[in-house]
Amino acid sequence: MRTGEPLPSVGDVLTALATGLWHWDTAAQLVTVDAEAARLLGLPAEATTLTEVQTRARLHPEDWNEITAVIPLAVDEGTLAEVRIRIMDEEGNVLRVVRSRSKPSFDPERRAYELIGTLQEVTEPTPGTRAARSAVTGDWRRSREAFLLDAGRALAEARSTAEVLRVAGGLSMPGFSPDGLVVFGAEGDRLTITGEHGHQPGAMNPFSNMPLTTDYPAAEVVRTGRAVYLSSPAEYKARYPATWPLARHFGRRSWAFLPLTVAGRTMGAWLAAFAYPVSFTPDERAVLTTVARMLAQALSRAGAEESERELTEGLQRSMLPSLGPEIPGMQVAARYIPTGGGLQVGGDWYDMIPLPSGRFALAMGDVQGHDVRAAGLMGQLRIALRAYAAEGHRPDAVLTRASRFLHGITHDDQMTDLRFATCVYVEADPATGMLEIARAGHPDPAIRMADGTVMMRPTAGGLPLGVDPDPDYPTTRFALEPGETLMLCTDGLLETGGHDLDSGWRRLRAILEAHPGDAGADAAADAGVDLESLADALVQGVHGPSSHHTTGPLADRREDDIALLLLCRQLAGAARPAIRRTLLSVAQDEPDRIAEARRHLRELLHDWSSPEQVDSAVLLVSEMVTNVLVHTDADALLLAEVTGEAGTRGLRVEVTDAGDDLPHKRRPGELASSGRGLMLVELLADAWGVNPRGEGKSIWFELYESGGATAAEPKWDTPGDGSGETPEDDLGGGSNGDSGRMSMRDPDGASQGGPGAAREAGAFGYGALDDGGASEDGASEEGGASEDPASEGVA
Repeated sequence: MRTGEPLPSVGDVLTALATGLWHWDTAAQLVTVDAEAARLLGLPAEATTLTEVQTRARLHPEDWNEITAVIPLAVDEGTLAEVRIRIMDEEGNVLRVVRSRSKPSFDPERRAYELIGTLQEVTEPTPGTRAARSAVTGDWRRSREAFLLDAGRALAEARSTAEVLRVAGGLSMPGFSPDGLVVFGAEGDRLTITGEHGHQPGAMNPFSNMPLTTDYPAAEVVRTGRAVYLSSPAEYKARYPATWPLARHFGRRSWAFLPLTVAGRTMGAWLAAFAYPVSFTPDERAVLTTVARMLAQALSRAGAEESERELTEGLQRSMLPSLGPEIPGMQVAARYIPTGGGLQVGGDWYDMIPLPSGRFALAMGDVQGHDVRAAGLMGQLRIALRAYAAEGHRPDAVLTRASRFLHGITHDDQMTDLRFATCVYVEADPATGMLEIARAGHPDPAIRMADGTVMMRPTAGGLPLGVDPDPDYPTTRFALEPGETLMLCTDGLLETGGHDLDSGWRRLRAILEAHPGDAGADAAADAGVDLESLADALVQGVHGPSSHHTTGPLADRREDDIALLLLCRQLAGAARPAIRRTLLSVAQDEPDRIAEARRHLRELLHDWSSPEQVDSAVLLVSEMVTNVLVHTDADALLLAEVTGEAGTRGLRVEVTDAGDDLPHKRRPGELASSGRGLMLVELLADAWGVNPRGEGKSIWFELYESGGATAAEPKWDTPGDGSGETPEDDLGGGSNGDSGRMSMRDPDGASQGGPGAAREAGAFGYGALDDGGASEDGASEEGGASEDPASEGVA
């Protein structure tokens, strides 16, 4: 080129130098290459655009990983990214080696990298030469730093010895990756093998349980704490002739034995074996030494966590009982799952206690805290509660004594570590299925009915144990029907996964109802197996992999231990009941239980197709129970039953009391605060009535899920005069009512439903529900209120 002539273009210069241009946009995931770069990649020599997947297929996997590791480092330092890349053909063979030099940049708006660089072919050094033992990465230091950052991050995230060994086996060191790794430990005066990678099963057995005095590199490293580097087989044979025959058949060419040192103590050795000669330059030794230090820290941390976890689980297992002998007619299943890392010893427990009366008791509790003291208090409290139960005390007395015991051992003079515990205690009679429950601040039990319906069973309760030295714990009694299952759990089962009590209960209900149940005569034989699978499903649903897809609103909440108890009363070959029912008594001195009655009914109707009908039923129950408490001296007994198939079911609710006075229709004035109960019944119930009994009466109403009475209308057995007739009785003229039944019937005896029936009833009115046993002689004033202090404000 003569002076004054124009300079050649950049493209011509690069072509003359056999250098290709390439451009990579990580946001678009496209790589654009010119003709020379395409040729170097093994493609036709013409400019083209490739996807990231197509480009990656042309590069050696290790080199691709190096590129992605070097780019962020080069951007942070503002330097060039230089990498040596092996180009692969379709058969997986190395086609050529090229050097890539590029200037990467990062776009924060697109959150993407963009690179423009060159590709130039370089000569691959001959194996065994000095050049071959050098790093294949163009910028050794940058690649080393990127590798050590990735290795440190991966080892820091490993939580068990197996995970640490898996990470170590997958490390790809820049330029000299070993193909065989062994982690040695020391127990007493013997060398042990903690883990290995790149060897056939059993191949390392000759080196296991080897005395530390043996002339073997790993034993020397453990003894002295100094690394041993062997660059060739000849050097190995010369320095360790006694053990060379054991190592020779592996076919390796170089070995590095490095100490695993933590806090100045050598806990083992790490072997990195290479299939090609390595000179172990100062840079290479620095990388190996750094990896060995990180590996030692990770192994020490993982070992400590595993020891703590084993201690935690062992302590809990030693304090949790076996479920003991089988119970005739009943099945019991239990689970305990410790949750959390480190020494997260929880205070959850469960117990099954044989009682002197031939019954048995189930107890479950949770001591405040997740430490050794919580576990110790849990053991003491469980033993004390078991002793009180064995003495034959009733459930309320058992919890009262347990609370006094816990208060005494936690309230010292300094008051430095006050603790409380929640607990639920259930005394069960296998013969009748009757349960008597006392509860101390613990979550309410749940019932899975025979038809698969699940409802929370609210029970009376008191303060957690240990808060008050002389507390009172009311009891709740109800029968567990054949085919029904009682579930007791700690709050960990409800709240695991960031849930609160409400969202956690909805999740558990879905699991309980979705679990396949047995049916018919096979139930007795299969109940035990199904109960175990149900327990597994509950734990898996909140603690297994699938639970990560159902996280709750409090995802940052610390996880808690889980304790679970299931008690199932077997069907014993009987047909599965077709009726879903709940029973609740409300005493005169328990007006707050009216709200509980409403909750019971909502739970019973949680899958009812019409929310409006559910609201109507809850409103009527509130009115009827309140009426009994306000206008009689008797207690109220609520019985609610659901029959039929979904979509065409019927609900019947009866409220029974011991009062003899029957209700009568009232005509309240515009400003009256009560007396409108009948209007609600007429408007909302499909059928209703009053059944006088020998002592007292039963007031009832019915709702049909299909929206009104039909040919498929549910049938209930109703008390009458024994004749099978249901006469229309006019109770408006007196309060005693000498007939057997008051009902919504037309003159032909046909059932009527809905508001039309109520209008036809006329004087057969319900007599203001708010006036209870009022009669026409004015014994009750019109202004009497029937508001439930805990109700929704309906009068």
